[in-house]
Amino acid sequence: MVQDVDHGIALQMSAISKSFPGVKALDGVNLTVRKGEVHAIVGENGAGKSTLMKILAGFYHPDRGSIEVMGTPIGVMNPREARDLGIGMIYQELNLVPDLTVAENISLGAMPRRGPFVDYRSLAANAKAVLKELDADIDVGTRVGNLSLSQQQLVEIAKVVSRNPSIVVFDEPTSSLGDKETRILFNVIKRMRESGIAILYISHRLQEVMEIGDRVTVLRDGSNIETRDVAGITPDEMVRLMVGRDLTEMFPKLDLSIGDPVLSVTSLGRAHQFEDITLDVRAGEIVGLAGLVGSGRTEVARAIFGLDPAESGEIRVRGKAVRIRSPREGVSAGIALVPEDRKREGIVPDLPVRENFTLPLIGRITRFFLILAGRERATVQAFADRLNLNPPRIERPMGTFSGGNQQKVVLGKWLLAKPEVLILDEPTRGVDVGAKADIHRIIGEFAESGGAVLMISSELSELLAVCDRIFVLHEGSMVAEIPRQSATEESVMRAATGQVYA
Repeated sequence: MVQDVDHGIALQMSAISKSFPGVKALDGVNLTVRKGEVHAIVGENGAGKSTLMKILAGFYHPDRGSIEVMGTPIGVMNPREARDLGIGMIYQELNLVPDLTVAENISLGAMPRRGPFVDYRSLAANAKAVLKELDADIDVGTRVGNLSLSQQQLVEIAKVVSRNPSIVVFDEPTSSLGDKETRILFNVIKRMRESGIAILYISHRLQEVMEIGDRVTVLRDGSNIETRDVAGITPDEMVRLMVGRDLTEMFPKLDLSIGDPVLSVTSLGRAHQFEDITLDVRAGEIVGLAGLVGSGRTEVARAIFGLDPAESGEIRVRGKAVRIRSPREGVSAGIALVPEDRKREGIVPDLPVRENFTLPLIGRITRFFLILAGRERATVQAFADRLNLNPPRIERPMGTFSGGNQQKVVLGKWLLAKPEVLILDEPTRGVDVGAKADIHRIIGEFAESGGAVLMISSELSELLAVCDRIFVLHEGSMVAEIPRQSATEESVMRAATGQVYA
């Protein structure tokens, strides 16, 4: 640990402006970050946070403004030059190569060599050393594509830490981490801060900002709103500054009439993932599926939808037994899945919003194999307006939208398909407070119309607020069914950690 850290200015971004066709992403933004501090940046999706950080990383060039790193003015730079300046980026959307090993990913772009050949012994040793520092128990020879999402996030962090950066940006780093991994990450960030590294921390989880941050800058609509010491602000004040209004109820829960079972799962099993899973979801009901990372929550959801079919057990939809061996059969049975990883499984980034919306229902907007363009545009535009898509431009490529708006489209395209059962795997992961409220409103409206919702979330506060019942998994087994009136964070965590629920 380094003592007497110099708390001088590490980064100065002044009057940064950036426009894209039809959108002004940043308008004169100023940001000052000191050495040895955690500077949080908060704002709604589309506020300009990621654009500002991509300018810092050299992926975008500002239209106007200046940047100084460690007191030195920086001109136009590319990502490699930014990295050479000691700027490290850890993105919410992972930048790993699935077919390479953990060790190869950690040293990607800076492979140790012995003559003309890669020094694989040094490669493995370097990876083991940095993973040990992160307290991450991951085999460095494992193919990254075989790791869980939380393990991949730790590899992403290790990749940056291994390069001894002076400024590190964490963009929603805990969005796919469990409690244990989050604690490890926070310990790493604290050690970085103590050694004088400047940390920029972007998160929609405001309690994390309160715990780990020293100062916080709020952005709204591409402009600075305020910079404050974290000790002098509350989460409620941050929300008001972010959205420009009070959000009196983040998780609105409608008092709905509960009907007959729509989805019934009995003794569902898949080798080495989960066994003997029995649950039901009724019309007008939102049922939670809770558990720690690795408990089998996502695997159960994927099996019900047909992505990774169950090997035993029975699934019924409105009392009728259905055979689901593929997503096509899942959709035919009236089941829709909003996946955990929207980038890889939920969207086609290069296609416009319009085409992303209509992928699951192409048969409804065609006649004699021709797409009815007018019907398609009118249908999608109406739904985009209902979802508060920002900006509501359905011809823009999906990849140019913020994460929260992408998630709205993933949810909206399945609602357009009019399913009986809606399975949501981390539906608000990496989503800002305003978009989160929109998504919960839409989920509530679907349940109100008689739909059945099965919802996975790592945020217990979210499950407790919106769910009528919560099923809890532990190591692939169903260990508890907790009614709304009895559900507390303590009771859910007790079951999730394998203790007896009472």
